Amino acid sequence: MEGLGRLMFQRDFFQEKRVFLTGHTGFKGSWMCELLLLCGAKVTGFALEPPTDPALFDLMGIDKDICSITGDIRDLSRLEKAVQQADPQIVIHMAAQPIVRDSYNDPVYTYETNVMGTVNVLESMRSVGSVRSFLNVTTDKVYKNNEWEWGYREADELNGYDPYSNSKSCSELVTDSYKKSFFRDTCTAISTARAGNVIGGGDFANDRIIPDCVRAAMQNKEIVVRNPYSTRPYQHVLEPLCAYLTIAQAQYEDRTCEGSYNIGPDYADCVTTGELATLFCNAWDGIGWTDCSEENAVHEANFLKLDCSRVKSVFGVAPKWNVKKAIEKTVEWSKCWQAGGDVEECMKKQILEYLEG
Repeated sequence: MEGLGRLMFQRDFFQEKRVFLTGHTGFKGSWMCELLLLCGAKVTGFALEPPTDPALFDLMGIDKDICSITGDIRDLSRLEKAVQQADPQIVIHMAAQPIVRDSYNDPVYTYETNVMGTVNVLESMRSVGSVRSFLNVTTDKVYKNNEWEWGYREADELNGYDPYSNSKSCSELVTDSYKKSFFRDTCTAISTARAGNVIGGGDFANDRIIPDCVRAAMQNKEIVVRNPYSTRPYQHVLEPLCAYLTIAQAQYEDRTCEGSYNIGPDYADCVTTGELATLFCNAWDGIGWTDCSEENAVHEANFLKLDCSRVKSVFGVAPKWNVKKAIEKTVEWSKCWQAGGDVEECMKKQILEYLEG
C-alpha cells in the first residue's frame, strides 16, 4: 500500500452491519458508539453502568440510539445470551478495568475483568456462527518495559509490570490461544490493537491527567501533576477508534490482515506529562500547573513509545491530529459542556471534521 496515502475504513461498509461492542458506556466506548452510529451500524453494547458521574454516555443519550445491555463481562451466561441475541458480524472488545493505580488497589477484580472477561467474550463468540471480525483492544503497556528510547514492536516480549498492564498482556495471550485453538478453521478473523494514551472531550475518569486538568481549570485552580517527567504516546481518541474500524473492516474482507497492531502517535507527539499539561494550559488560557511528584508513588513506567510502522505499512493508517490539535479539541468540547452547550452536536462536529478533513 506504499504510496497510497492515509487510508481509512469506509463508512458505507458499516451501514447496517451488526456490531457488538463491550465497554460501550466508558469514555472510549461512548465515542465509538457515536462513530458507529454515524456510519449507520446496528450497535449492541454490553457493559456495566457508566463508570463516572457525570458520564459521557449519559450526556450524549446514547442508550436511545443503540441496544444497550447492562452486564458484567465476568458473567459468562449473561454475555453469551447477549451475543446470541445480537448475532453480530463484528465484535469489538473494549471493556476493561483500565486504571493502573486502581489495579494495585484491587488486583483480583482487575485480572477477573481483563483476563477472564476476554475469555468470556471469546467463548461467547464460539456459540454463534455470525462473527466475521473480532478485535480485542488492549494497551501499549502490554510490553515488558525496558525504558528504551525507541518504540516497542509487535513481536517484542509481552510482560506488563503492574496488575493492569500484566492483565492486558494476559488478554493478548488468551486471544492468541483462542485464535489458534478454536478459530483457525472458521470464518472469524481475529486481531488485537495496542493503543497509547487517549485524550478527548468527555473523559471524567479519576487518576488521568487530562480529566484532572479539566476539573482544575473549571474550578480556576492550578493543575497538580504528580509525574511530570513520564513520556507517553498521547493521541486524540478518534485516532485509535478509526484505526480499530479500519482493522475490523480489512480483516472482515481479507483474513490475511489479522494480527496484532500498535496504534499511536508519531514520535514527536510522545510528550511528557508536564509538556502535555503546558499544552493544555495554553489552550485553556489563564491557568498553570505545579509539580507534585509523589515520593512513594506506585510504579509506573517513565518512558514508553510504540513503533507503529506495521499498521502504517499494512493499512496506510497514520495520525491525523497532532497532540496540540488533540488538546485543542478536548478543550473545545470541555468548554462547550461547561457553558451548557450541545455536547452531542459538538462531538458529531468533531467526528465529521476528523473523517472529512
